[in-house]
Amino acid sequence: MDREPTRDGAAATRQARYGKLPERIRVADMAEEVEAAPRGGVNAYDPEGSWRYYACLALDLGL
Repeated sequence: MDREPTRDGAAATRQARYGKLPERIRVADMAEEVEAAPRGGVNAYDPEGSWRYYACLALDLGL
């Protein structure tokens, strides 16, 4: 009663290819540390020029 069922060639190929899970990937391998942009770079906050990005429906309508 401990006999394995016989498999055809296609089933054996599928078992060899998909029969086990892939290797685990460590979290440390999935994360990458990148240095932040220095202060005063391209994306620096400009309080005097911030009005250009202000959006308000009342201002747009002239109210």
